[in-house]
Amino acid sequence: MTEKLAPSSRHQYHHNGRVVYEWDQSFSEVNIYVPVPPGVTGKQLFVDIQTRHLRFGIKSTPAYLDSDLFAAVKVSESVWTLEDGVLHISLTKLEEGEPWRSAIAGHDLDPATQQEDQQRLMLERFQAEHPGFDFSQAKFNGQVPNPRTFMRDLDGPPPEEP
Repeated sequence: MTEKLAPSSRHQYHHNGRVVYEWDQSFSEVNIYVPVPPGVTGKQLFVDIQTRHLRFGIKSTPAYLDSDLFAAVKVSESVWTLEDGVLHISLTKLEEGEPWRSAIAGHDLDPATQQEDQQRLMLERFQAEHPGFDFSQAKFNGQVPNPRTFMRDLDGPPPEEP
């Protein structure tokens, strides 16, 4: 049932009238998709993933993208692949469940789209915590809570006895 809550479309970042990259996110990952020129192989690319920074491009040319990420990632669990002419960079969130407003800092989504993503991530969390239920048609009324922090403190220490 979790696949029902997967991103149904990718967000696009445009510059000068063309798509620079597309991205989506799940509860634990952010995925960035970049078309590469025809004929470029994986051996010709460089991808440098740092905790809060991403840099990639074709070797011996200036970086195509050299920017800060929206939030921190687990470098050792983040990977990249090249398939069918698309560079796919899979970043594992350091703060699982934290909704990202953008993949790259400063390329923020509009507030309505941010709320849609946050709702989907919250439902993805509910689905993982309660696998026997189907949350794919659930909706929130009003502001959607942060999926990373919502009701996480309920398992804290018991109150002290008088």
